[in-house]
Amino acid sequence: MESRIERIKKQLHSQSYKLTPQREATVRVLLEHEEDHLSAEDVYLLVKEKSPEIGLATVYRTLELLTELKIVDKINFGDGVSRYDLRTEGAAHFHHHLVCMECGAVDEIQEDLLGDVEKIVERDWHFIIKDHRLTFHGICHRCVHKNEDKSDDQ
Repeated sequence: MESRIERIKKQLHSQSYKLTPQREATVRVLLEHEEDHLSAEDVYLLVKEKSPEIGLATVYRTLELLTELKIVDKINFGDGVSRYDLRTEGAAHFHHHLVCMECGAVDEIQEDLLGDVEKIVERDWHFIIKDHRLTFHGICHRCVHKNEDKSDDQ
């Protein structure tokens, strides 16, 4: 984790920002809960556990700065809540998500599935793509198995 924090610190410095203690506390929470797709409020509550002096407004400003610098991505899965996801280091694009409509679980696909689609869009629509996001909404494998088990019991 320390090497990742050091790289984020360098990213901030390259844009003339410092990794203040408040920003570091926020980054640490995001790293510790990387799979969780936390909302700003979730991040704040976790930051507050370790650093009670840090306020909600500071966490919001930090998340917005990290989003602006493309260190984190701000995402919405259709539930009206913005969530924050650390961008995979060295990734050319944002990773994809699978959102379960039954249990709400969010799984990630790290593999970029849209390379060919991007080429077609750029060629046919003369549109220069800078990034993309793909979210699939459906039923996760856990819920599918749970539903299969219920139907077997009947």
